[in-house]
Amino acid sequence: MSIKPKNVVVILLDSLNKHDLSAFEGKQFNTPNIDRLAQRSITFTNHHTGSLPCIPARHDILVGAWDFLWKPWGSIELWEESITAALRRKGVVTQLITDHPHLFEVGGENFHTDFTAWEYERGHESDPWKTRPDQSWIGAPSFGRGHTHYDNSRGYFNGAEDFPGPRTMRAAAKWIRDASPQHRAKDERFMLFVDEFDPHEPFDTPKEWAMKYDDTWEGPHLVWPPYAVDAIAQGIINKREAHQIHSQYGSKLSMIDHYLGQVLDALDETNAWDDTAVVLCTDHGHYLGDSDVHGRDLWGKPSVPVYKELGNIPMMIYWPGVTPHVCNALTTSTDIHATIAEVFDAEVKHRTHGTSLQPLIDASSERIRDWLLTGVWGREVQLVTEEWRYSRGPTGANAPLSLWSNRWSTMPIA
Repeated sequence: MSIKPKNVVVILLDSLNKHDLSAFEGKQFNTPNIDRLAQRSITFTNHHTGSLPCIPARHDILVGAWDFLWKPWGSIELWEESITAALRRKGVVTQLITDHPHLFEVGGENFHTDFTAWEYERGHESDPWKTRPDQSWIGAPSFGRGHTHYDNSRGYFNGAEDFPGPRTMRAAAKWIRDASPQHRAKDERFMLFVDEFDPHEPFDTPKEWAMKYDDTWEGPHLVWPPYAVDAIAQGIINKREAHQIHSQYGSKLSMIDHYLGQVLDALDETNAWDDTAVVLCTDHGHYLGDSDVHGRDLWGKPSVPVYKELGNIPMMIYWPGVTPHVCNALTTSTDIHATIAEVFDAEVKHRTHGTSLQPLIDASSERIRDWLLTGVWGREVQLVTEEWRYSRGPTGANAPLSLWSNRWSTMPIA
């Protein structure tokens, strides 16, 4: 029998490919802890992106409204608020633990401000953490992109536990062990939001992980994937390099899965499964040589339609009292926002596009929506149903474009 959760833990893993997970019949990479969570969860097979890429997708989850319809990338607007503001009015404690650098840049700078508390693990991708490399670390790989913020940070990661992803997961596990029992003792409800930027590029891991799926590679590992269409035919990469890049994605996926296990251990140790819903989700996938309708290999998130490899994303939800099962109903990221609001009886004051997942979770309904929209601002808008993915592309130069925003956006428009 379904039990209304007292608390919620959301774990967002960035750029998580559904087809690379064994819980969704992926064969290439090992993810035993995602499998472990899936064994006690409702697994959603027909879950889809709304807004892309990273910050717009988080807007869908935390604000509940499709962001790509009016702007490319940016902060929470003046006419809306994060779910954490609504939870604050209900007396709910909210904690953010993250290594996601875009949350602390212009264009993402107010997503964290309404959390009761937040913790930022430094050094991932574009994070300006260090002003110079650690000269004592010999052998830092050359990434072929000129000098980046990550080049300054990389030398400070000597072992796996020094990397931002593992540090984030350890911090989340520590919060569950140390803080959550104190909130329970005071009868305080809480939401923990773990925004983990792995397995987003750079697909950089220490040697014991980097060689896991490509142990014959010689030379610096290829950790920065191209953002390109038909990359092999164009000579941007060759087939051997394509395999190396996909393997490095798998290495990072398996490494973060390993440290996800520490979070699950902490949930075990605190008996959190009795009163806490756990959501594992992502913002979008990542093309890693997947083919489009023309047979071209796709890499990154280039200017092409949102095919299933990018847009049909994994989600699983543990819910107290509910028997694990597979749900094939159509869902999208804004539905996570609506579900959190319902769990905490929170009043959302602005217009949203989500529907609570509760009827699917407790099997009181077979569907909650007939359609959803997904896309990137200024490009194709896609209408997704249970059977079809209809893409309506822009015409001509598709310019000028109107951007409805009271806040600065960091996404290049032209």
